[in-house]
Amino acid sequence: MLTIGREDILERLREDNPWWRAPPDLRRPPFAWPRRDFYPAFRERVRSSVHRAVVLLGARRVGKTTMLRQLVGELASEGNAGPILLASLDTPTYADLSLESLLELFEEAHPHDPDAPRLVIFDEIQYLRDWERHLKVLVDRYPATRFVVSGSAGAALRRASTESGAGRFTDFLLPPLTFAEFLRFDGRPLVEALPGDPPAFACSDIAALNAAFADYLNYGGYPEAIFQPEVRDGFRQFVGRDIVDKVLLRDLPVLYGISDIPELNRLFSVLAYNTGQEASLEELSRNAHVAKPTIRRYLEYLEAAFLIYRMRRVDENARRFQRERSFKVHLANPSMRAALFATVAADEPAFGAVAESAVLAQGLHLPERVDIHYARWSDGEVDAVGLDPGTQRPRWALEIKWSDRHDPAGRLPRGLRTFAARHPDARLGLATRTLLGRRPLGSGAGELLIVPTALLAFAVGHLSASGAGAACLRDSGGLACGYRLEGKTPS
Repeated sequence: MLTIGREDILERLREDNPWWRAPPDLRRPPFAWPRRDFYPAFRERVRSSVHRAVVLLGARRVGKTTMLRQLVGELASEGNAGPILLASLDTPTYADLSLESLLELFEEAHPHDPDAPRLVIFDEIQYLRDWERHLKVLVDRYPATRFVVSGSAGAALRRASTESGAGRFTDFLLPPLTFAEFLRFDGRPLVEALPGDPPAFACSDIAALNAAFADYLNYGGYPEAIFQPEVRDGFRQFVGRDIVDKVLLRDLPVLYGISDIPELNRLFSVLAYNTGQEASLEELSRNAHVAKPTIRRYLEYLEAAFLIYRMRRVDENARRFQRERSFKVHLANPSMRAALFATVAADEPAFGAVAESAVLAQGLHLPERVDIHYARWSDGEVDAVGLDPGTQRPRWALEIKWSDRHDPAGRLPRGLRTFAARHPDARLGLATRTLLGRRPLGSGAGELLIVPTALLAFAVGHLSASGAGAACLRDSGGLACGYRLEGKTPS
């Protein structure tokens, strides 16, 4: 049987790295495509003087490879990054090659001084066994080389980067498209971000914004679905077969030795259909006829693969439970629900739960997400509560209704009323369909912000990606920002 020769590998490396011959044409895709809002922060992380490899994490098809190529195009055109290697380890030509071997081939195909500054990018690195151990050696051996690795199997990448690369790796999580990015990519400038402290956001047409929000929930989490009409037309196949199935049928079984793949698939389907709903290990175990320890492991795998995320429960006093009996499960990308089942219209009952998942997913990549819980007790609940990591006291609480129905007496929803009475210092928000306003709480307890859900989702996504107004997001979940509809401020 013939084997792949050294010259064939060298030629493939040259083809994959055309900037060795001439600077790339930035007018052509993917260099000319719009940048993700996260691109400046990622570029800054790569160019940092701190000697660490950057591990780019994220779900499948959220734009990681495109962002890497855009970075290469920019740096290769500037000409001050030194030689650049981009090698995708899912390429059959590179099968069974170690990272050390690829570096040696890089130096042979494009001669340069290996001790001088250069950029080395390994895409889809999860296909290399024990990649973290090999990369750690290379980081120590070549202090002038900037290493960047990426991959879609977040379970392996996150575990490896935290356990084996302490002090040598730094993670960068690229989430699905935020609602703010979706509007910009889709050419719908319906919200203007106004500078200030705190920031403010002005919506020119709330009806159009809500229509765009419905589109976002049904197909908006992936850049390709915006730029390529054929992907949008075949969205169910794109997500179901090209994304979800590859994770459930290939990535997770290979990484963790899962033998009962249909069992895992059934569990994910149930969770996706019921996004935003409360669940428990006992309930899931009973319905799926699977032992609770197995359910627990499956949830960890699905979360590490960026398919779902869990929110922990607190009570009306914002205290955590000693034993985690219940939790909420949200889709990391709400548009998965439409792809797996059917599109959901804005007037359908299920839309509210999907909208709740979408608002909370706007800050999915932030470290502060671990401080966001939901509250439920015997006769009330609140959808999201942000706790101070030091004091564990509530900073803010948010109820997401996707409705303009309100109490004619002007009272808060029951859950918020109870929560406000116990935590008068916490900011309170009520997300609606079109209403915007402020309502005093009385007794010196401040006021309630009433804001359209789509406008709040835009604000949270914008702040989480840009870094501007990070304090507003951290301390208030976006409730301290200013909001306007058609030039009118909340009254």
